[in-house]
Amino acid sequence: MGQGAPVWITRARPGAEATAAKVAALGFLPIVDPLLEIAPIAAPIELSGVTALAFTSVNGVRAFSALSEARDLPVFTVGRATAAAAGEAGFGRVADANGDVTDLANLILATRPACVLWAGAREPAGDLVGVLNGAGVAARGVAVYETVARAPSEATLALLAQPLTVLLHSPRAARQLADIASRRPVRALRALCLSPAVAAGLPPLESPSSVACAPRPDETALLALLTA
Repeated sequence: MGQGAPVWITRARPGAEATAAKVAALGFLPIVDPLLEIAPIAAPIELSGVTALAFTSVNGVRAFSALSEARDLPVFTVGRATAAAAGEAGFGRVADANGDVTDLANLILATRPACVLWAGAREPAGDLVGVLNGAGVAARGVAVYETVARAPSEATLALLAQPLTVLLHSPRAARQLADIASRRPVRALRALCLSPAVAAGLPPLESPSSVACAPRPDETALLALLTA
């Protein structure tokens, strides 16, 4: 893919803008037109007995922080971006798994806090709470946001008729793209996915389209695929 080529960024705002800046810095043309948007959930936050918090996304940190002023509990996060968001929100003790939900579970199990509260999406990609409970660490979850489908513009959809790279950060976005591809001709789509779980949401793409997955589930690795 040549420098200056368009790259469709499908992740929800506000993260989409941060990704766009990185894509532009690499010399490509970012097209910010999310397939999803974040809707906060006004959930009650019950911290009785909780000794640690867990977050699997930046959106989880932001939504929880808007609902609770508690910042004194230790925090476990799935990756560096989530850890940075927790620090920016005012949490002082943040441990970062720098991986996926399995890595986060292993990090928590290594210290075995008495009770973990996970705050995240209504439809999470993984079952952190179930894994922790199954391993003997008390955990419960609260949904503090949900992702809802968003229709991209006709201008963006028209780009599918030409060679186009698309960044996919979640299985839900991949499924949205698959639905679009089932209804519109796609000429040569290069789908770059944050993880194999994300790629699983896509159907087999007709040649010369292709699907590639980041070697580890973080955005730095994902964006490295642009120049691979």
